[in-house]
Amino acid sequence: MFNGQAEQDKFVLTMLHNKSNGYYLELGSQRAILNNNTYILEKTYNWSGIMIDCDECWLNEYKFYRTNSIHVIDDAEKIDYNSLLKTNNAPNNIDYLQIDLDVDNCSTLNTLIKLDEEILNEYKFATITFEHDIYSSESESDIWAITRKRSREIFSNRGYVLVFPDVQLDSSTSYRGKRCGAFEDWYVHPDLVDNEIINKYKTDKSLYFKNIPY
Repeated sequence: MFNGQAEQDKFVLTMLHNKSNGYYLELGSQRAILNNNTYILEKTYNWSGIMIDCDECWLNEYKFYRTNSIHVIDDAEKIDYNSLLKTNNAPNNIDYLQIDLDVDNCSTLNTLIKLDEEILNEYKFATITFEHDIYSSESESDIWAITRKRSREIFSNRGYVLVFPDVQLDSSTSYRGKRCGAFEDWYVHPDLVDNEIINKYKTDKSLYFKNIPY
């Protein structure tokens, strides 16, 4: 049933009581279906939203399989997000934000800082999955550790609650020569998600995604 790389779609639907007709902003969409975190939201729950990726090779897939979505092929660091959301009549309370870019070249952190400066005063996101790839980190001064630390500060300052820190992939999975482990933080905004749900699931533990006790 769930299609996200680490069942991010399951997280979103659990936090939002299987909401239909939601809205997403997906940064780093990659493929239209395979391991895509919003495919089930769109196809099963009739969500719509904006898909952003820098690689034009996915565009034909998007047009064929993701007809509810706006498709943007551009560098996430260069987009005018305020204009993008207003032009497409996005709601001020958006149900899901995915940030899955390239931590290695600073685009993940730079884009988050840009979002903080441009839209986080006006727009709130009920759920957020943020990839920091901390499994790649070897010191507190490298880009992965800095990205995780700074992102947590930004989201905390904006009132977001870190429900699942350092969500883990299967450690047998390898990427760029390293075994994957803790790679994402998953947040909610308490103005948009029931406190009962937050209190039920919030943890300080790093969990393998299939062991999250939904």
